[in-house]
Amino acid sequence: MSGAELGFSILGLVLVLIAIRVPIGVALGVAAFIGLWAQRNINVAFGVMQNTPFEVAANWGLSAIPMFILMGAVAHNTGISAALFNAARYWFSGLPGGLAVATNMASAGFAAASGSSVATAATMSRLAIPEMLKQGYAPSLACGVVASAGTLGALIPPSIMFVIYGVFAEVSITKLLIAGVLPGVLTAAVYTAMIVGRAWWNPAIAPRVTLQMSREELWRMRWRSLGPVWPLLVLIFGIIGGLYGGVFTPTEAGAGGALLACVVAAAQRRLTYAVMRDSVLEAVKTSAQLFFVAYGAVMFTKFLALVGIPGIMGGMIGTWALDPVLLVVAVSIIYLILGMFLDPLGVLLLTLPIVQPMFKALGLDEIWLGVIVVKYIEIGLLTPPVGFNAYVVKSVVGEKVPLETIFKGISWFLACEVVIMVLLIAFPQISLFLPNSMN
Repeated sequence: MSGAELGFSILGLVLVLIAIRVPIGVALGVAAFIGLWAQRNINVAFGVMQNTPFEVAANWGLSAIPMFILMGAVAHNTGISAALFNAARYWFSGLPGGLAVATNMASAGFAAASGSSVATAATMSRLAIPEMLKQGYAPSLACGVVASAGTLGALIPPSIMFVIYGVFAEVSITKLLIAGVLPGVLTAAVYTAMIVGRAWWNPAIAPRVTLQMSREELWRMRWRSLGPVWPLLVLIFGIIGGLYGGVFTPTEAGAGGALLACVVAAAQRRLTYAVMRDSVLEAVKTSAQLFFVAYGAVMFTKFLALVGIPGIMGGMIGTWALDPVLLVVAVSIIYLILGMFLDPLGVLLLTLPIVQPMFKALGLDEIWLGVIVVKYIEIGLLTPPVGFNAYVVKSVVGEKVPLETIFKGISWFLACEVVIMVLLIAFPQISLFLPNSMN
């Protein structure tokens, strides 16, 4: 069996293992071990298996991930997310679909503190969905906006996915994080426009919320609600400003953000032993899950390199993908299909060794590729049948809202994603303007 035949056979094995519900990290590691054994010998396979955990854990760039997760955990456990939703509710309640708009904006803000789509969706599900259902909102809209706006966690800095992409693609993590700002703002804006338009056209899905207070009192409450939100603003401007100004590296930003979150919590007198214990345990658990997938993915990447799959795929460019537009379309289709079935981190680490050489060969910007790839794998969190964010929302609402209703609500936001992706692909400067200005 040739190297190419073995490589594609092992790739098929990975898909089979995932299809039978083997965890993605285990599937990648087992398939890589079998492939290395077949291509070389069992000693080589064991050698790679023994060395890979240390190589991944010792990677300095990846040390930002536990720090960003810890920062988000501290921010959540000290009540920042609740204060953020409360402020958004006062400021956007006057719009058609005001509570859904408030949820969208609050999710964008919390994403800037958590760096995780799943954490954002889980947090806002508990805060926003009961309030929207209480006010008579359609369950599909209430659940759909929470699941969809949660994906902003992968774009707005700090983004765990951008850190992982930057480490494995060997591109500037700082520029990647900054590149996600405008696409994140664009996504939130398009979502808001769709919500307002739907609620204006069909008020029954989002009844207007009338706050029982005078206009003067409403404005007083709006300004007062911003007070508890100041810790989030400190975190956002501290991290983005430090990265953009070159004050610190992404790894230092992770540690600095975690320290800043603790300092802010202490200043608010909310940094209790229970908060720190829960935050550290949450960060350790989430980091362990991510790193376990990374171990298997790195082993699989080494196997693919050994049998020459990236080179083979790159060589195919000369026959079928000389046109950058066709390459982007093909990559889009691949990510949309894989995103329906696979874990986002697994999709990223599984496809990167194959896709990146293609973009390099055509001279396409790898920062732009990072934004496109991360956006697609986050869309995968919304697409059935797996649609992990939909299941996160379902776990919170329980039997009150059927899963089919949640996916129905998400479908409107997937339509928005079509518009967003067309803009990001047609106008790369949306992603590249800020990172290029750093030069």
